Amino acid sequence: MLKVLAFDYGASSGRAVLGTYDGEKIALEDIHRFANDPVMAAGSFYWDTLRLYHEMKQGLLKALKGGHGDIAGMAIDTWGVDFGLIGPSGNLIGMPYHYRDARTDGIMEKAAEILPLKEIYKITGIQFLKFNTIFQLLAMKLSRRPELEAADKMLFMPDLFAYFLTGEKNSEYTIASTSQLINAVSGTWSEKLISALGFDRNLFAGIIQPGTIAGKISGNVAEELGIERIPVIAVAEHDTGSAVMSVPAGMGSGGKFAYLSSGTWSLLGIESDKPVLSDSAYKYNYTNEGGFNRTIRLLKNIMGLWIHQECKRAWDKEDVPLSFDELEDMASDAEPFRSFIDVDDDIFFTPGGMPEKIAGYCRDSGQPVPESKGSIVRCVMESLAMKYRSAVEGLEEIAGYRLPLLHIVGGGSRNVLLCRYTANAIGRPVITGPVEATATGNILCQLIALKELKGIKDAREIVRKSFPSVEYQPEDTNAWDEAYAKYMSVCE
Repeated sequence: MLKVLAFDYGASSGRAVLGTYDGEKIALEDIHRFANDPVMAAGSFYWDTLRLYHEMKQGLLKALKGGHGDIAGMAIDTWGVDFGLIGPSGNLIGMPYHYRDARTDGIMEKAAEILPLKEIYKITGIQFLKFNTIFQLLAMKLSRRPELEAADKMLFMPDLFAYFLTGEKNSEYTIASTSQLINAVSGTWSEKLISALGFDRNLFAGIIQPGTIAGKISGNVAEELGIERIPVIAVAEHDTGSAVMSVPAGMGSGGKFAYLSSGTWSLLGIESDKPVLSDSAYKYNYTNEGGFNRTIRLLKNIMGLWIHQECKRAWDKEDVPLSFDELEDMASDAEPFRSFIDVDDDIFFTPGGMPEKIAGYCRDSGQPVPESKGSIVRCVMESLAMKYRSAVEGLEEIAGYRLPLLHIVGGGSRNVLLCRYTANAIGRPVITGPVEATATGNILCQLIALKELKGIKDAREIVRKSFPSVEYQPEDTNAWDEAYAKYMSVCE
C-alpha cells in the first residue's frame, strides 16, 4: 500500500488528501480541511499566505498522528496566475495579491500600447484575462512597487509553498503557463515579452515539468514537525492541470472528447498535442495552458459556480441559510428560459451583491427580472449551460471536428441540475466524475513520478476502476435550441 499526500488549494478552501494505492485502485481520505479566506486590507485584496502555509504543516502533522508516517511523497496544487516575491535573502516580500484585486484594472490596455495583444497571443496562446500574471507584474512595474523592485524571484503559489518546505525555487510548467509569459511552442519563458515589458529576467525561476521531484522537506521543517524528509513532487500544479489528468477518458470517445473542470471557475476544453495559435483561437479568446507531458489544454475560462456561490452567501446573511440542494430544488420549480445572463460579464467578477447584479443585468438587457431565489438560481444555471454550449461550439470550430461527449469533473459534477441542463444545452451525453478531480490528478501524477504508474493512460484506467461515474443524456433538445437562440441574442 503506497501512500502519498496531496495538498489541494482552491479559491475558498483547501485540504490535505491522503491517496492510498494498492496496485489496482486509489482510495482518498481527507486528512485536514481548512478555509481559504482572502483578506482586504488598506484597499487591497490579499491571500492569507502564511496562514495557508501553517495549515499545510497542520496537514502534515495530522497525517503523522493518524499513523501515516510512511508517506512516500507529497505535492501541492493551487489556482493559477498569483505569486509571491522572494527577496535576495530568501524572505517573502509582502503578501501575495488576490487575482480579484483591482490593481490590474485598465492594465491590459496599457500592455497593448507596448505590444499588440494579437502578438502576445501568438507567442503565448493564453486567453486574455485582466488578472493574468503578465498584467499583475506590469501593474506593479508601472506603479513602481518597491516589492517588485526588491525581488530576486517570483514564485507561483504552489511553488512558493514548496519553497517554504524545501528551500528550492522552481516554476512548474503548468502553473507557469497561466502567466501569459511562457512561449507556447517552446514551453520556456518568452524572452521577447520579458524584455519588451521591462521585467528583470532573473525574476523568473527555472521551469520544471510535472512528474519530477522538486526537492525534499528541509531538515529544519522536518525537525520542527517531527517528520521524515518527504520528497516534494512537482505535479501539474495548476489545479485545472491536475483535474484534467483525472478525466476518465477513453469510454467510447475515440480519443475525442471535451472536459469541464467545474467549480468556482469552469474550465472547458480539449487536450491537444501542440498549441493552437490560429486566428479563430485568438478571436474567440481560447487559452493554451500547459498540461502533463507537455500536452496543451486548449480551453475557455468561464466564471463558473462563483455567481451561484455569491448568491447563496448574500442570502445566508439576510435569512435562514438554505443548502445548495434546497436552492436547486427551488430552481427546478421555477419558470424555464425566462432570463439569461452572460456569466463572464465584468459586473459578476467582484464579490458582493450578486442577486442585485443579476437583476440589474436582466433589467438593462430588457428581460424579465428574476425575483425569487429559485428563479435567480435557474437563470444562473441555464445561463451557465448555454455558455458551455457556446464554448463547445467554439472548440469544434477551432479543432475542426465534432466533440461527441463532455466529461464533467470536480465539485460541480455533483450539481445534478447543472449537469442535466448542460447535456440538454449541448445536445450530447455528459459523463460526470470523479468529484475530487484535482486531488485525484495530483495523486496520480505523484504515482507516475514514483514509477508506480507508466503514464497518463495507466492513470486514467486507475480512475475508471476507482471512482463511479454518472451519465446524463440530452432531453428536450428542441426547446433548448430555441432558448439558445434567445440566449445568443441577449448575451453573446
